[in-house]
Amino acid sequence: MPRFLLLKHYRGGPEHHHPVVPMDQWAPEAVDAHMRFLGETSRMLEESGELVEGQALHPGRVYVQYGGEGAAPVTTDGPYPETSDLVAGWYMVDVESRERALEIAAHVSSGPDQDGNPFHEWIEVRQVMDGSDPGEA
Repeated sequence: MPRFLLLKHYRGGPEHHHPVVPMDQWAPEAVDAHMRFLGETSRMLEESGELVEGQALHPGRVYVQYGGEGAAPVTTDGPYPETSDLVAGWYMVDVESRERALEIAAHVSSGPDQDGNPFHEWIEVRQVMDGSDPGEA
């Protein structure tokens, strides 16, 4: 079965379907509703046997580069941290087909926004390389 990584981008990627304020500006009950939806999605995928792993990610990050022989790693928060992607979390799924991965991504995209409406967030879908042709999945 092909394995896919579904990445939740809260910032970056194509334009949003409708304006969405950053989650840190949502009312606490709106954040709770969104998190409940994600928990329910994880349970649904566990029950179907498709969930490999899923995690939320802290917004803090650092870019690291090899600093050279005997040198410390070089680090930066990126060229333009205020406009760069913010990957908020991910699901790793084993599914029967690419189409099923897209169905799951669309479900994740439908989670509630700050007003309780479908978020319509973009979910990046990437097949994990396993030696097979991605076109076969």
